[in-house]
Amino acid sequence: MMTLTDEQKQQIATWIEEGLKPSDIQSRLETAFGLRVTYMDVRFLIDDLKLTLKDPEPVETLVPAEPEPVSPLAPEAEQPGAAGGVQVKVDQLTKPGTLVSGRVTFSDGKVSDWYLDQMGRLGMVPSEPGYRPPQADIAEFQVVLEKELARLGL
Repeated sequence: MMTLTDEQKQQIATWIEEGLKPSDIQSRLETAFGLRVTYMDVRFLIDDLKLTLKDPEPVETLVPAEPEPVSPLAPEAEQPGAAGGVQVKVDQLTKPGTLVSGRVTFSDGKVSDWYLDQMGRLGMVPSEPGYRPPQADIAEFQVVLEKELARLGL
């Protein structure tokens, strides 16, 4: 059992008030106070201190990509996203082991799950095995995802 000072307990309460998750508090306990604890220790500590974690705000949205300006001389078939653009949805409940996750619908109508892992790596799991989105859609997806995550403060 770990013994914390009143100041440390207050700091933990402040972190929870700021909306930090137990895994974030676990990291901060180590960096701020040199305490190495398990995730479960943090959960028990929060319970012992009679603190309540904040529920994350709902973040499920669907954002259509902004159309790129097209030269009047360019044929329509070459317009990126001409078949409907790329739409990104952020999951309300993040998939386990990820920082953020969601779904993307590409211009050809195909859907993939996407995620950003704990190391900040972006990954995709297509709903159709072997599917690869058009190269222009990948670039558009990254731009739309970045804008949506910035809008959500992530």
